[in-house]
Amino acid sequence: MSTLHITTIQTSLFWEDKSANLLMLEEKIRGVKEKMEVVVLPEMFSTGFSMQPAKLAETMDGPTMSWMKRVAAENRIILTGSIIIREGDAFYNRLVWMLPNGTYGSYDKRHLFGFAGEDQHYAQGTKRFIASVKGWKINLQVCYDLRFPVWARQQQNSAEDEVSLLPEYDVLINVANWPERRSHAWRTLLTARAIENQCFVVGVNRVGKDGNDIYHSGDSMVLNPMGEVIYHKAHEEEVHTVVLEKKELEETRARFPFLKDADQFAILEQ
Repeated sequence: MSTLHITTIQTSLFWEDKSANLLMLEEKIRGVKEKMEVVVLPEMFSTGFSMQPAKLAETMDGPTMSWMKRVAAENRIILTGSIIIREGDAFYNRLVWMLPNGTYGSYDKRHLFGFAGEDQHYAQGTKRFIASVKGWKINLQVCYDLRFPVWARQQQNSAEDEVSLLPEYDVLINVANWPERRSHAWRTLLTARAIENQCFVVGVNRVGKDGNDIYHSGDSMVLNPMGEVIYHKAHEEEVHTVVLEKKELEETRARFPFLKDADQFAILEQ
């Protein structure tokens, strides 16, 4: 209960080639020697950040979901990352949180990257998703969500009781295809989210050029609740496991009880 092992997979992706990506990722997961509990893949891990959802989308009972269920079960892990999903006539950039027993939760990317036309091809998510594992609460986000601090902000109930002062979550995970040309913003925003929410932050990005010749430097990071870097890797593929300590989280929040002074607010659905 006091620790959480998180394995980040920073990798290049085969452009719009699902079978090649799934085979490559499965080999990387099987090669991990350390204890694994949560394994984090990049955004659109089976295809790359493609604006061709009509060609690439699957349903929630499609082959990539079946792959996630099998890999999670065989390795006894929670497996997470985003894929392209079709529901009716709409397409979603959907993060899946797959448990080893085959049950899952999901989060649809809220902030669609209009600069690349994502908002023209995908439907917007409307609800946050906070998962729970071993007593840890984990807020799940996708790439461009990182630029919008209100969407990540710890929320507390307005009731004046002790329970209401408990932070909403302990870890923020963001999976991304974030270009190298804006890597300074990526690193800065990950740090800011950790500091302002007094939580661990895990950012997992891809590396290499995509099908549009856009280079990604990775810069996957794990930060502690003070915004200090626990792990950082740029430019190279790497599978890395970090162990988060609940004691560090609790001691930081107790020593610096800044969240109790936060503004009360509510996010209204659009």
